[in-house]
Amino acid sequence: MTQIINWGIIGLGNVALEFAKAFKDSNNSKLIGISSKNQDKIQIFKEKFNINKDYCFNKYEDLLNCEDIDIIYIALPNSMHKEWIKKSIERKKNVLIEKPAFMSLAETESIKKKVLNGNFFFSESFIYRYTPQIFQVLELLKNNIIGEPISMLSNYGTNLLTKKNIFGFSKKKKININNRLHSKKLGGGAILDLGCYPVSLSILIASTISKIDYDKIKVLDKIKELGSTEVDINSHAKLEFENGFTSEVNASFSKEIGKETVIRGTDGIMRIMNPWQVEPSTIILEGKINKKIEVECVNNIFLYEINTISKNILEGKTKPDFPGPSIEETIGGTKVLEKWLN
Repeated sequence: MTQIINWGIIGLGNVALEFAKAFKDSNNSKLIGISSKNQDKIQIFKEKFNINKDYCFNKYEDLLNCEDIDIIYIALPNSMHKEWIKKSIERKKNVLIEKPAFMSLAETESIKKKVLNGNFFFSESFIYRYTPQIFQVLELLKNNIIGEPISMLSNYGTNLLTKKNIFGFSKKKKININNRLHSKKLGGGAILDLGCYPVSLSILIASTISKIDYDKIKVLDKIKELGSTEVDINSHAKLEFENGFTSEVNASFSKEIGKETVIRGTDGIMRIMNPWQVEPSTIILEGKINKKIEVECVNNIFLYEINTISKNILEGKTKPDFPGPSIEETIGGTKVLEKWLN
């Protein structure tokens, strides 16, 4: 009989909603607990996902204290991550933290040692790391289909600041300063919300060449355009790794730069049309081999992450199987994001 890992969610926003939908197709995981300070959200989740009222909590601490829950998915605004990671691991709870795990390197100091020395699971939630598409990318690189990776261009951005009226003319949207994306206090901005993805993928691809020394990653050619709420809305940087690999990363709230990543190798090019949500799940090879690859994926890719992490916990592991991000990589990625931000 398959063992089941019981999950709880802190913070019931849009990402948590999509995450929760995936449990219906899992054979080793169950969502049994939720916590929010918003009673309406609790009621919506309770009814939609058939959550027992005894596992619906207004206080986050009550969810952490629930012995029936094996792992906590923290889906709170960035500014609240450090506090609730710390409180979760103090209660020896397994933790999946929504990306980016931390807003600064300083936030990692009190947590790193506890995670490394603790007998519990911890990881940052980058769902693309668990999809069949990323496994296909890594297999193609392993087989030297484009040769050794030399450089990369990775984009993630869309225009959140304007909309078109009925006549087709662009009009500025009214910005809600309390929205987490636009609030400096809550850790908003394009770099933290979207730029963490290209940074994460850059680190992954660079690691296929040689082991990464995170302290030696250079962040060059930085561009950071600030919006009306003082968070970055359009940002660029060039990452230079010790092994010679370089990656240009772009994140935007103000421009339709898309989601494509292009990896250039010594023998060709690999285009990943959408690494992040895998819609479409298409890889295009150009050069020595010219080929279009469509990778079959489930509709809700959170399922891959949930199943893998539950399997890892059942196996007694404290970090996800590769290419899931380890605590060392999360801290390394935080160093890069901090250099880009400052």
